[in-house]
Amino acid sequence: MDGFRDWWVRLALIAALLLPVYFLVAALGTKFGVFDWRLGFGQLTFVWGPRLVLAVAALALLGLLIAFFTPPRRGVISALIAVLIPALGLGYAFYVRQQAAAVPPIHDISTDLAEPPGFSLAVVEAREAVPDGNGLDLLTKRAGDDRLYSDLQREAYPDITHVSTGLAPGRAFEIALALAREQAWQVNRDDAGAGDIEATAESFWYGFVDDIAIRVRPDGSGARIDMRSVSRVGRSDLGANAARMRPYLQELRARLQAAESAG
Repeated sequence: MDGFRDWWVRLALIAALLLPVYFLVAALGTKFGVFDWRLGFGQLTFVWGPRLVLAVAALALLGLLIAFFTPPRRGVISALIAVLIPALGLGYAFYVRQQAAAVPPIHDISTDLAEPPGFSLAVVEAREAVPDGNGLDLLTKRAGDDRLYSDLQREAYPDITHVSTGLAPGRAFEIALALAREQAWQVNRDDAGAGDIEATAESFWYGFVDDIAIRVRPDGSGARIDMRSVSRVGRSDLGANAARMRPYLQELRARLQAAESAG
């Protein structure tokens, strides 16, 4: 029985240690194009990941029981480590699930819900090239629901609104562009004449790309700045687009007000 106990605990520990490697391969393999997101995230992570974590947790828990109750008691620490790793994975999965339940299942967020900023043909084509990617569906109805996705946003993020300033559109554009370049984004297009800025933000894990559009237009004697952030994949963005927009818009308001005060 000693040999079986040692073998089981060793197997459980190895399986637990390989668990993070599995998810690392899924995430970085997707990020660097070894396989597309449907396999790396959809299958390896979302479908098979939880099953694998549960299987390793069961294997490790049984190993802990065997190590604890089989005399002479040996391998308890290794078995505890083997249990802890999948337990942390399950805890994180529960956290993500709770986070997803706390936000609406949308991925397209805009400060202008009537006429959201658009994207250039290059961005549209890049989005269309993503297999099973998201559309620009802010103004469409949710499947099986009479409400528009914009209605869901209005309920969930009433604080995300446009920025108005008394500065001339050209000056407002300069400030908006400078601030955009300070973010962890890749600014891909800026057209001062049209008042348009386009950028992308990429997640570290999986390399998921979100498209960002900033629009500066004349508004009376000043200017109005609108912003839009849209995920290329994933029905729910887990609140990531709103979390990106809030600090940018807040800082933009502060900088515009400072520029107005400075004359």
